[in-house]
Amino acid sequence: MQFDLLIKGGRVIDPASGLDAARDVAIADGRVAAIDVAIDAEAAGEVVDARDCIVTPGLVDLHSHVYWGGTSLGVDADRLAAKSGTTTFIDAGSAGAGNFLGFRRHVIERSKARILAYVNISFAGIFGFSKTVSVGECCDLRLCEPRETVAAVREHADIVVGVKVRSGRHASGTSGIAPVDLALEAADKVGLPLMAHIDEPPPGRSEVLPRLRRGDILTHCFRPFPNAPVFASGAVRPDMRLARERGVIFDIGHGMGSFDFEVAKAMLQEGLAPDVISSDVHLYCVDGPAFDILVCVSKLMALGMPLIEVLRAATQRPAEAIARPELGALKVGGIGDVAVLKFLPGRFTFVDAVGASLVADQRLVSEGIVIGGTWWPNEAADHNETERFEAHAHHAHVEVAARHFGR
Repeated sequence: MQFDLLIKGGRVIDPASGLDAARDVAIADGRVAAIDVAIDAEAAGEVVDARDCIVTPGLVDLHSHVYWGGTSLGVDADRLAAKSGTTTFIDAGSAGAGNFLGFRRHVIERSKARILAYVNISFAGIFGFSKTVSVGECCDLRLCEPRETVAAVREHADIVVGVKVRSGRHASGTSGIAPVDLALEAADKVGLPLMAHIDEPPPGRSEVLPRLRRGDILTHCFRPFPNAPVFASGAVRPDMRLARERGVIFDIGHGMGSFDFEVAKAMLQEGLAPDVISSDVHLYCVDGPAFDILVCVSKLMALGMPLIEVLRAATQRPAEAIARPELGALKVGGIGDVAVLKFLPGRFTFVDAVGASLVADQRLVSEGIVIGGTWWPNEAADHNETERFEAHAHHAHVEVAARHFGR
């Protein structure tokens, strides 16, 4: 056989190249071997029927937490991959220098889905996170040791894409802006970007934003009050505009408490669409309100972002943000990572982080993915999960974990 796999009859959308047309995509030896109007099915060992589907680069989730079993918030990337159209998960600082090797050996190297990672400036990573326990990893500055972070980044340079810091009342307590400055020192030393989380003040957004450099990532860019990027009137705060002009990357990072429909509407109306759409999926939002990156993409479409732009924000742009242009694109000779998606019509109620609802008449769902040239169908398709979402505010960690992973 000339090809191992043929994805036939789909609408190929590759934002990186500008391609949006009916094409067949052939895979051989784990790489894209051909993209053409019509490729003979007899030339392939396996054929995927993609009629009425969108064929796009495998989605790249820039903000996820997939150190499952090693942290209280980690979920299993392989359980989410085919369902969410995601071929690459970027873990956003679940592990720090003190436990990154365990993350690598026990999770990353065993995963079918590709996992890359940011190293947390906190030596212990995110260790005290649940519905009932919240101990910020940057509350004790003795844990924020940039020398250790730099050493971990260098030791695992093949899979590390940057440094992560979480600042705010929950993540850094009374440490103020110090964890951000320490993380910036480490990121500068290794020549990589910083991903900065902001929750509730202190520190305020106005302290963090001016410190971020071109190519650094502001995650939770559409977060609710307090530390929201817009005034009560809906006008965008000047420091957000200045950050965008300076080249700071705006990332959704939906998560459990960081995406507000009203804020998103105001930002979009003012022309400040997100650069990147990511899920911030973890154990406490995987069953809602975030679910996965494909649900987040569907929410942004419901808010008015065009299809090509939401796909760009989930493929090309996150790949550029981590300097991995070989990801997030479909090109002959490139990595054979593909997502096969479909528009599902119906009535879908989406919920944001503050409990507001948004009703849409369609959403994107995944038929399956190709990772390294192998077809991985979505065998656990369940497209009504958003309708069943309910908060589980008082469940203990073991109950939440059992609900997701089973006993």
